[in-house]
Amino acid sequence: MIFKYKGINSEGKNLSDKVEALTLAEAKSKLKAQNIIYKSIKEDSASFFDNLEFSRKYKISSKELSSLSRELSMYIRSGITIVSALKIIQSHYEKNKKIKLFLTTVSTHLDEGKDFYTALDMQSVVILPEFFKHSIKVSENGGLLDEVLMELSRFLKEQDRINKEIKSAFAYPSFMIIISLLMISFMLSFVVPQITGIFENMDQALPTPTIFVIAMGDFFNNNFTTILAIIFISVVSFSVMMKKSYSFAYGVHKILLKLPLFGEIIEKSELARFSYIAALLTRSGVPFVHTVNLSANILNNLVLKELFVNASKEVVEGKLLSKALNASKVQIDYAFIQSIALGEETSEVENVLTNMSELYFEENRDKISTLLTLLEPALMLFVGASIGFIVAAMLLPIFSMSIN
Repeated sequence: MIFKYKGINSEGKNLSDKVEALTLAEAKSKLKAQNIIYKSIKEDSASFFDNLEFSRKYKISSKELSSLSRELSMYIRSGITIVSALKIIQSHYEKNKKIKLFLTTVSTHLDEGKDFYTALDMQSVVILPEFFKHSIKVSENGGLLDEVLMELSRFLKEQDRINKEIKSAFAYPSFMIIISLLMISFMLSFVVPQITGIFENMDQALPTPTIFVIAMGDFFNNNFTTILAIIFISVVSFSVMMKKSYSFAYGVHKILLKLPLFGEIIEKSELARFSYIAALLTRSGVPFVHTVNLSANILNNLVLKELFVNASKEVVEGKLLSKALNASKVQIDYAFIQSIALGEETSEVENVLTNMSELYFEENRDKISTLLTLLEPALMLFVGASIGFIVAAMLLPIFSMSIN
């Protein structure tokens, strides 16, 4: 639980902050240990938005976690203890209350004599990836904490960069699609009905394109509110089903993998992420059995995630990962399975995984670039053709009248 308090510290400064504890008595004990005299302390009540999200834990971004890991690694390499390093880093996050509370909570657990992994695992302020915590656990026991933190920082920064590249790459096509749909809807709902009045007193038959556009205009004009409501309900229902129904989300992800071009991009993106984090965990000293399971849990596509989770269970039983993947009903890139098999034979799995992640990241970058190069003119052509068809359909009867 999170408790909100007001008090005075040992320097006589007024404080208004939060502390994490299981009970009110524990919260008071923690404040006393920090030489803070509290004036008032109570459980922090959930806000309206917290209740909407069904969770009060803060989902830390890859960029924030990368920055924290890098700073902590640099301080530890400089010979500063983890507790001192965390207290220094706290001063950098005065404006971000959640991160500051997270760092304070971890520092408190460390002051109580717990190790870094346990402190991270016990805190309930932010959601940390499982692979991150297990990397810390293994590296802390092996004396490689600073190196592993730096590796984790690089990985998280790379993931953040890739996500930003994809979002920025699809920003313009998404904008064009939305604008084109809005323009077509506007013309059918408001422009076309204004022009149809001209044709009502005409004795001649209207061309088929004109009849079609008028029918579409009438439909949009009469059902505009209903269409918007259906779209809104469909989007909300889809989002809820994706979060609440595993079988529905699994089916959607299965369809996405079968899409031409997009399916291959999604698959190779997931395989690249798996390879990168698996190589990192192996290099950190995590046993390969745990590495496969932890790496599988960072995947977003449920089909591939389930594939690797099931494969990790077979690896526990003594089966090779390459054979477990090859025997599965879900087919993935055969080159990936062959590479894993080669790495298992030569005991160079870490290097193979590193090379595969770099290869897949590079391939996807090229494919996305090619896709966008083709997509932009195609969207322009679609917008122009759609609006041109509507305008031409409206002008055809007028031309016919002029000729007659």
